[in-house]
Amino acid sequence: MCSMSCLYPGILTDTDLIHPVVLVFRFNTMTGHDPVETLDVKGQSCPMPVIKTKQSIDDIATSEVLEVLATDPGSVSDIAGWATETDGVELVDQDEGTDVFTHYVRKTE
Repeated sequence: MCSMSCLYPGILTDTDLIHPVVLVFRFNTMTGHDPVETLDVKGQSCPMPVIKTKQSIDDIATSEVLEVLATDPGSVSDIAGWATETDGVELVDQDEGTDVFTHYVRKTE
């Protein structure tokens, strides 16, 4: 039987708490961006999120996606601006969470 979270992703019920493996699977597949690497720049401010994103993008293959986790609110506009002005990268998505900003950047060349 499906609990409420099957119908409404993000809502946890008592039934969900007895199936931690399912919860981990559910949360790991929600983005749909399939990143090959996660770059954690939490606690770092401008210009480090952009600099480290560029360095990590250089290390992945064309068409792969890099996930970047940042706590600097300025990273939203900084990474978007960098991706717009940089050949060979595409900003796929950004998620402005409560405490962590998640950016998905694809290497295109």
